[in-house]
Order: sequence, then C-alpha cells, then structure tokens
Amino acid sequence: MKVHQFLDHYGITENPFAQEDAQSDPVFQQHCLTGTHHSAWDKIYGSPNAPSTSVVFGEQGSGKTALRLQMMAQLREYNREHVDDRAFIVEYDDFNPFLDCFRERLSGRRRRPERALQNWRLWDHMDAILTLATTRLADAIRDDGRDPHDKSHALAVNKLDGLSHQEKRDVMLLAALYDNNRELSARQKWQALRRKLRYNNWKTWWDVGLGAGVTILTILLVLWLSEWRTLLNWWVPTIIVVGWLPFLWHQAKLSWLAWRVSRQIRVLDHETSALRKVLSNFERSDLAGQPVPSRPRGDDRYELLLKLQGVLRSLGFTSIFVLVDRVDEPHLVNGSPERIRDLLWPMFDNKFLKHPGMAFKLLLPANVAGYLQRQEREFYERSRLDKQNLIHSLTWTGQGLYDIANDRIRACAELAEGKKPGIGDFFEESITTNDLIGIFDRLRAPRHLFKFLYRLLIDHCSKYTEDHPEWKIRRETLQSSLAVFMRDLEAYEQGRGTG
Repeated sequence: MKVHQFLDHYGITENPFAQEDAQSDPVFQQHCLTGTHHSAWDKIYGSPNAPSTSVVFGEQGSGKTALRLQMMAQLREYNREHVDDRAFIVEYDDFNPFLDCFRERLSGRRRRPERALQNWRLWDHMDAILTLATTRLADAIRDDGRDPHDKSHALAVNKLDGLSHQEKRDVMLLAALYDNNRELSARQKWQALRRKLRYNNWKTWWDVGLGAGVTILTILLVLWLSEWRTLLNWWVPTIIVVGWLPFLWHQAKLSWLAWRVSRQIRVLDHETSALRKVLSNFERSDLAGQPVPSRPRGDDRYELLLKLQGVLRSLGFTSIFVLVDRVDEPHLVNGSPERIRDLLWPMFDNKFLKHPGMAFKLLLPANVAGYLQRQEREFYERSRLDKQNLIHSLTWTGQGLYDIANDRIRACAELAEGKKPGIGDFFEESITTNDLIGIFDRLRAPRHLFKFLYRLLIDHCSKYTEDHPEWKIRRETLQSSLAVFMRDLEAYEQGRGTG
C-alpha cells in the first residue's frame, strides 16, 4: 500500500508532512502563512505603527523561519494597505558574505574560526544592516522605483523627484559607503544612481578646471612672450604645480579618508582607489561634516542610520523592520553555541535595539539562551533584555501541534462541502483526540511533528497491500513508531544522530 493511496482515500492531494523547512515548504507558504500562528505571535510581531524589538529563542524546528516568513507576509500586506506609512523590511539572515569579508581583514591567529568572531563588534552588525538596506534602496531607485523581490517596496517616482538636495546627498553618501550591488563597478553604479536622482555635482570639477586653466594659460603666455625653450625653466612647471595644488591636496585627503573607511567597514570589500574616485564626486560642502565610518565606533553609524530613516520617511516608509534569522548556519559559525554567542552578543545593546523607528526581530537558537544566565551585571544593564519582549523558549503545546496538523491536512485536501478531514480521521476509534494531543506534546516542535507523522504514514502503509488496504492507523503501529522516533530524537539531541 502506498502513502498517496492512503491520502487519496481522504481526498488529500499531496503529503502534508513531506517538507520540514518552512523556507522551501509550499504547503506552508501557500496556505499557512496567515492561518497558523504561535500563541506568542502578538508579542513577537508587535505593530508596524509602533515598531518594537523582540528576542526569541527556539530549538531547531520550532518554527523560527516560519515566524520570519509570516512577519514578512504580514508586513507586505500592511504595506499594501498603508502606502504612505509603510515598513521597510531588511532580511538579515545570510551572514556568510559579511563574515567572509570580515575574516579576510583579520591577521595571524585572529583568523582562526574559533577566534575570529571574538573580534566582531556592534558596528559590524550596523554596517551589515546598512549594506542590506542601502543596496535594496539603491537598486530600486536605479530600476525606476521597482523592487523585483517585493512590490510593496516600490518607490513612487514623484516622491523620488521630490527629495531635497540634502536627502539626495544622503542617498549618494550611503550608496558610496554601503551599496553592494555586484553587477556594476563602484563608479558605474554610483553614477547611475546620481543620474536617476538628478544629483548635481558639477562644482566638483572646479579644482580640475583650475589646474587645467593654469597649465594652458601658462604655456600660452610663455609661447606668446618668449620662445618655447623658456618652458624648460624651473619656474614654469612650478607655476603649473601650484595651479594643481588644490586638486592634489583634495585627492590626498580623500585617499586617506577612503583608506580609513575601507579599514573600518570590515563586512565589505572596499577598494581604496575606487572609493576615493566615488567620494571625489561629492562637492566639498556636501561632504564636509558628514558622518563617515572611519573609526572603530558606532556614533557615525547611528548618524547614517538616521539619514537612511530620513530618506525612507520621505519615500513613504516610517519604520524599518530587521528580521534576524539563521545565525547558526554560516560556515564560520557551524552551529557552535560559543561562536553564535560571539556573533550575537554585541547586538544586545539597548541603545541599538531601541533605536527610534526600528524594530529588530531576533529569532535565535535555543542552545545559546543558557549564556544569558551567566553574564555579568554590565551585560544586563547594557542590553536591558527585560524591555526587549524576550521569549526564552518558543515551545508548542500538544494542542497547538494538533491544530497545525489539521491545518496542513485541510490545506492539501480537496474539500467537499461539509467535509473537512483532520488528523483524527487517520486513526482507529480507540485513539482519541486527547491521546494524540498527549503524543504531540512530547514532540514539542512542528518539525518533529512532521517527521513523526511522515514516518508513521510510511510504517502504516508498509503493513498492507494495495489490494487489501487499511484506512485507519492502529494503536500498536502508533506506539511502535513513536517509540522508535523518540529514541532517534533523543540521539539527535545528544549529537549522535540525524533525528
């Protein structure tokens, strides 16, 4: 007897429990994004009108990625309904590109995987978030306001045209520092952005014009008043060099600034010469006094965050949601709780997490939650986790998992009028709803539930032939499958199996 034959009997068109990862689960993404939520959903999600930070710890398979996808779906729906009061979404869930660049900047023993993340700081997180947000904003502007990944992030052309000169300068400065588009060179993508924004910078050529004018005028005067051999006298090149001094001095200062920035932004691979060329396109008055991340501190980054928020506010985004997930997956972390702690702990700063207009949704592995109880007093005073909507464990009750199983079955069923199959229909009458809830309560997480039910269906169907099928799972099959699964789950949690 085949599994699909068993499911077809109940009008179920596909196996509801075949997928275990929400990121690649079509049943969840098509049917369960808005209908099935954890009991702590309201506390985790909050409200786009009053953005707030949430810190969630959950074991593998407890639904952290599902929470992220649900928050994205809710925010997109909110953006469609509130065009002038939208939330700008930053998905901070792929750490590998940033960690690779970061590690390249280290030297000696500090580059070892077990020691590299001990050098990670809060401003590295801020640089990474600014990179993601700025790149998305710049790509949308270059594409005439379209965002290919999310239509709710589209930019109105009239609002782009309505940006003030200072706001356009802020966009150009952010793009010079953090635009990580890999399709164009640094100068090409900056110039394309400048043309879209109509950012005028013709005054930046005055020192070049001065140097060229002094050179041409000196040569012409010498040739007019004397013979050409006079050009070889020492005072002629001296005058020419003096004419170029403003340009040379400015380029030297920009080279020094670009070198310092390339050293301090450790999550991006900035070439000093390319950055100098981009910075030379700013008028001196536009660049003077602007926050540039050239020192190992967060002050400049906070100012740049404010500039980003100011521009986004003019474009119809009144809040920024940063969704942090999959922190245990980067190859430099490799699931190590100590490395996850080194990567995450700098982010636990109340000034950062409570930054006005921003909401950080930190979906973190449960195996680092224990470190919270072993911190010094200074950590608690700095992080103020009591104000961050902290959820120590993203646990699921048996009743919650029972509802999830029913929701997925009904999502995959061709529903006849008045008929809604549920998980209880799979079992013989002696197995009650309370029995199933008690079993599901031991599983604790949706991923464990899906694995168990998938295995249970296989175990049941393997006992019967297609010619003599059995449409009800018996108690002895349920108990034997549960015993084997719980043994495998225990081995997995002890690091001795795959689960």
